[in-house]
Amino acid sequence: MHITDSSARPEHREQLEAEIRKAHVICIVYAIDDPNTFNRLPLYWLPYIRSLGVNVPAVLVGNKIDLRGDDVTNTSLEDEEVETCVECSAKQLLNVSEVFYFAQKAVLHPTAPLYDSREHILKPQCVDALSRIFKLCDTDKDGILNDNELNDFQRKCFNAPLQPHELDGVKEVVKQHEPSGVNDIGLTEKGFAFLHSLFIQRGRLETTWTVLRKFGYGDDLSLREDFLLPPLEVPHECSVELSPHGYQFFAELFQVFDKDKDGALNRSELDALFSTSPGNPWAATAFPHTTITTEAGSVTLQGWLAQWSMATLIEYKTTLKYLAYLGFEGNTRTALKVTRPKKVDRKKGKIQRNVFLCHVFGAPSSGKTSLLKAFVNKPFSEKYQPTIEPFNVVNSVEMKGVEKYLVMEEIGASREAEILSNKQRLEACDLLCFVYDTSDVNSFGYVASLREKNKIDNVPTVFVATKCELDLVTQRYEVQPDVYCRNLGLAVPLSVSVKQHQMADLYHILTGIAMNPTIATPGSLKDKKQESWFPRHYITISLVAGAVILTGFAAYKFLKQHPTLIGSGAQTMATAAAKKRDYL
Repeated sequence: MHITDSSARPEHREQLEAEIRKAHVICIVYAIDDPNTFNRLPLYWLPYIRSLGVNVPAVLVGNKIDLRGDDVTNTSLEDEEVETCVECSAKQLLNVSEVFYFAQKAVLHPTAPLYDSREHILKPQCVDALSRIFKLCDTDKDGILNDNELNDFQRKCFNAPLQPHELDGVKEVVKQHEPSGVNDIGLTEKGFAFLHSLFIQRGRLETTWTVLRKFGYGDDLSLREDFLLPPLEVPHECSVELSPHGYQFFAELFQVFDKDKDGALNRSELDALFSTSPGNPWAATAFPHTTITTEAGSVTLQGWLAQWSMATLIEYKTTLKYLAYLGFEGNTRTALKVTRPKKVDRKKGKIQRNVFLCHVFGAPSSGKTSLLKAFVNKPFSEKYQPTIEPFNVVNSVEMKGVEKYLVMEEIGASREAEILSNKQRLEACDLLCFVYDTSDVNSFGYVASLREKNKIDNVPTVFVATKCELDLVTQRYEVQPDVYCRNLGLAVPLSVSVKQHQMADLYHILTGIAMNPTIATPGSLKDKKQESWFPRHYITISLVAGAVILTGFAAYKFLKQHPTLIGSGAQTMATAAAKKRDYL
C-alpha cells in the first residue's frame, strides 16, 4: 500500500489533482472536535472529487476522538461514494491501523457496486450477476441448488466442500429469514441472493467478491475482457475450429436444455439456454433457417453443432465469448483449435481442417438461395425474393466416414466487388461456386464476366448449372459453359435441379474440392489429362449422366420405330430423350 498525504493549499492544487487521479481509494479526514471540517465533506470535498471524473471508493475518517467533548455532535453522512466511516486518534494510536485496513478492503471488496446502503438491498447489477451464477451452478436446470450442486459451487469458489451439518446450518439460516429461499431439495435463487445480502450486511464482502471474481466479474460487475476474450494467436492462412472439448461442451449443453427430450431445441429452450448470456448471438441473422431443424423449426443436435462450427469459422471471438457466458469450465481456449496454414496443408497433401467456407456467386434469380436452402433441407419455393442481407447456411457432410462441415455463403450483387477484390477475404474461403441458370441466355455471361473482371485464378472454382428441369438454351457468351470450363482446366458445370431434388451429389463434391483444392484451381492441372484430377465421385456422376443420355436417345429411336409397343408412357419418355439428345 502506497500512502500519500496531500495538501489543500491553492499552490498545490495541480499536484493534489494528479494524486487523486492515481488513487485507488481516498481517505477524507475531518476533525471530530471541529464540525466545520465535517460540513466541508458534502459541500466541498465529495463534489470536488466527482468533478475530476474520479470514481473510486471514499473512506471518511474522523480524527482526534481523544478531543471529543459533550458539546460536539457526531453527524452522520450518507453518500453513494462513501464506502465506510471510521473514527480514530492519531495522537493516541487508536484505530489507526483499522483506517488503512478499511481503505484496503474498500479497494479489494468495495460495497458500493454490490449494496445500496440507504435502501439496504442488493443493487440490480449485483442481483443480475448472482442470478447468472445461480443458473450456471444449477447443472440439472431445475431451479434449485441441491447439496451436490452447492458443494460443487463451494469447491469452485473456495476449494473446499461444506460438511453436511454446515449445509443444514446454511439452509436453516435462510429458512428463518427468507422461507421461500429454501425447500426440501435445496436452495432457491431467492435464497442464494439472500445469503449474499446477509454476508454483505455482516461485513463479509470478501465472500461475495470471491464468488463474483471466480465467475469472471470485474469491479464494475461486468464480465472482464480477459475472461471473455483470452488472447488467442491465429497466424496468417490459419482458421479456428471447435476442438473435441468444444463439441462435447455444446453437445452436453444441448442435452441439458432439451427438456422435452425430442432431440431438438425449440424457441423457449433456446431462450433458457442463452439466459446466462447477452442473448442469442444469431438473433440478427436468418437463424434457425441457416442450419438443420425439424419441420416445426426446432434446432436438431446436428444443426446445433453445425451452427457453432460456422460461427467459430466466421468469427471465433463470438464463440470464445459465449463459451464463457454459457459456463465452460476451465480455459475457454481449450474448446478451440487453430488449424495449420493452408499452404502447409496443401504441401503435405492432407487437409486436416474440418470446417470449410464456400462463397456462392450468381446472377439474380439464378437459384443461389434455393441451393443453400436445399443444403439445410428447407422446402423449395417458386417465389423469387432477392437476397439483401448476407445469407449463410451450414451442414455436416460425411466424407469417407469422417464428418466435415461445409459453410455456404451467398454473395449478393451489392457485395460481389467487395469480396472478389479483397485478397484477405478470398484467402479465407476454400472455394468459389459460380451459379448460372440454364434457361436464361444471359446467366452464364454474368458469372463468367464477374470472374474475368476480377482475374480470379488462384482459388478453387466450381460452376453449377441450375434449373436443369427446364429447357436448355444457348448461353449468350463468347463460348459455351463446358468449353469455358475446359479452357480453364476445370470440370464441366454440374447440372442440378433443386425443384426436382436432382442435386448430383453437389455438396459432397464441393466439400471434396475444399479438401483437395488443386483439382479445381483454374490452370493448376491444365496440362494433365482431365480424368487424372477429377474426383472419383465426379467421374462416376459424369458416367451415370452419360449412360442416361445414351439410353434415352436409344429409347427415342426405338419409340419412333415401334410407337405401339410402349403404351401410355411413350410420349413422356420420348420427349425426355429428345431433350437429352439435343443437349448432347
